[in-house]
Amino acid sequence: MLKELLDQRELLPILQMNDGRDVTLGLWPERRAEMLDALCRHSYGYTPECTGPGKGEVVSEDIYAYAGKVLQQQIKISFPTPSGVFSFMAELFIPKSINKPPVFLNLAFCPVPHRYIPVEEITDRGFALLVVCYQDIVNDGLHGNFSDGLAKAFGTDNPRSPDEWGKIGMWAYGASRALDYILTREDLDGEHTAVVGHSRLGKTALWTAAQDERFWCACSNNSGYGGAASSKHGTGERVDDFLRCGSWDWYCENFKLYRGEKEDSKPYDQAYLLALIAPRLLLVGSAEKDRGADPLSEFLTTLHASAAWKLLGEKGLVTPDRLPLPGEQLNDGNPCYHLRPHRHFFSRQDWNAYMDALNKKLNRDL
Repeated sequence: MLKELLDQRELLPILQMNDGRDVTLGLWPERRAEMLDALCRHSYGYTPECTGPGKGEVVSEDIYAYAGKVLQQQIKISFPTPSGVFSFMAELFIPKSINKPPVFLNLAFCPVPHRYIPVEEITDRGFALLVVCYQDIVNDGLHGNFSDGLAKAFGTDNPRSPDEWGKIGMWAYGASRALDYILTREDLDGEHTAVVGHSRLGKTALWTAAQDERFWCACSNNSGYGGAASSKHGTGERVDDFLRCGSWDWYCENFKLYRGEKEDSKPYDQAYLLALIAPRLLLVGSAEKDRGADPLSEFLTTLHASAAWKLLGEKGLVTPDRLPLPGEQLNDGNPCYHLRPHRHFFSRQDWNAYMDALNKKLNRDL
């Protein structure tokens, strides 16, 4: 059944070089570079070279947060750019019950507290949490507003060159500078950092981990087009939707070329994005009634991309030969996938699905 559904999608092959050769284990680094270049050139734009690592300063702290179970700190993260030092704030929550906990780096829409961020539940299950508000990196003002943040710091403005980075790339760059800081903290297990985001920030979490191989894991929640879902023969968002809404500036200018009938003949595929995370951990979450994100496409794209994990010695996505049921978690392989009921939201059910998967990989009963 699933093979037939995949065949109908006609997704671009993962394990075939641009010149037609079959990809072997020895050719994987070259194939990975091909897929990364295609995504840079046609979708997200090329990220500038890192101009210096992120460093952190603890600005304030609460040693009695969440009934005294959590150390809460405000962190100022700073790093050099072509226009001088750039800084943004982050909120760090460390459970006191765990020595050197693994970390969720959450690219978030708003500061804590927020309905998308169940801090106490996350820390009770043994994870530290660093929350970064994405608009502190660059605005999400749409329609090519590159007037502040990293856009201004790197001299990005309209008109951009065709393959110059967009805002997803800028948010991802900021996440990598936050990881620079996490890796300096001796009280955190920075080697086990998962970057996580919802919707446009799920897209960003995937692009972050695709480029920065220091991330142990990426968690994509309802990320849809530009994230975990291939639009090829799908039913969710299309290029024209981003042009109409003004969110085309999340991507490079070349992204605009693939509208209308060209949508299904792009020279890249979102399965490339997922495959770039192999053999590291990838957790993809969908919502049953999330029409824009197209959960069927998210699942099938993840299944198609899992060929990369199999090549690299992992199981790939382990699933029955049928579509997932609402409430089902597929955590026996890598990548992992879950489908929950209801609509576009970052719910506690999603968080717990990701924590279930990661604690299973870490052999922890938390």
